[in-house]
Amino acid sequence: MIEEELTEQIIGAAIEVHKHWGPGLYEEIYERSMCVELRLRHISFENQLSLPLIYKGERVGDDLRLDFVVQHKVVVELKAVAQLEAIHEAQLLTYMKLTKCRVGLLINFNVSTLKQGLKRMVL
Repeated sequence: MIEEELTEQIIGAAIEVHKHWGPGLYEEIYERSMCVELRLRHISFENQLSLPLIYKGERVGDDLRLDFVVQHKVVVELKAVAQLEAIHEAQLLTYMKLTKCRVGLLINFNVSTLKQGLKRMVL
């Protein structure tokens, strides 16, 4: 699998955060906790990466904000929702295309076990 070791490390960090908090908090708390956990694991990342929306050379909207890009290889999008929807997957795929990252993780923390809230995608 592409970036298998790195995605396993990211998932491990997410499991640790989920073990600590469990479901039911705001996405922002999980995001901040993921920042701490990734730093503790010495995994380099960018948080709230800003991507401008450019169409045919012209800016056409507010910048997109990506939750995480890890080591310029994996886009990580966090959610705290009742269930993941197709629109969440579409959002992740768009972010992957725009960043040219071939791998993405969609992580929903609002589940009883994190395995239920994980989706790994590859372009």
